[in-house]
Amino acid sequence: MKVIGISGTIIGEKMSAVVMRVLNEIQKVDPGVEVELLDLKDYQLEFCDGRDPETYIGDTKKVIQIMNSGDVFLFATPIFNASLSGPLKNLIDLTPVSTLRNKVMGFIATGGTYQHYLVIENQLKPIAGYFRAYVAPSSVYLTREHFNGNRLIEDDEILNRIGNLAQELVQMQKSLKPNVKV
Repeated sequence: MKVIGISGTIIGEKMSAVVMRVLNEIQKVDPGVEVELLDLKDYQLEFCDGRDPETYIGDTKKVIQIMNSGDVFLFATPIFNASLSGPLKNLIDLTPVSTLRNKVMGFIATGGTYQHYLVIENQLKPIAGYFRAYVAPSSVYLTREHFNGNRLIEDDEILNRIGNLAQELVQMQKSLKPNVKV
């Protein structure tokens, strides 16, 4: 089983730190699970223009290959103007439908107000529905208040949610694909 954790922004460090925290928790749940951080700020992706994903080159081709290697996906995005980030939306558009079909997905978001958690419910989960993916019941939503001065999460409730999300992603995948070696 391979979990791809996607930091869906090209700025800042908090998003990738939260994704890594969940990936580390996943490995605590099951040390046999392979995890990979796909940090979009490390790649120069072309804009999706509707062509066959096989025809992209460079970083775009590499990222599509990384996505194709995943069994479980953890999508993380900052909320900008009450929506997911443009880089994450572009990645979703670049990813072949077959890559995400019948796969397990989990979501993390950060935002400036508590109301922005609704982006997970009203935008990210419907995207998963389009792909006919399975969505973990838990998600993690954070604001600035959940981080200390060193960009570390120090809120016990958030840490508990991170643990729950990690557990659910592993258990859902094992339940859906019981004969897959981990």
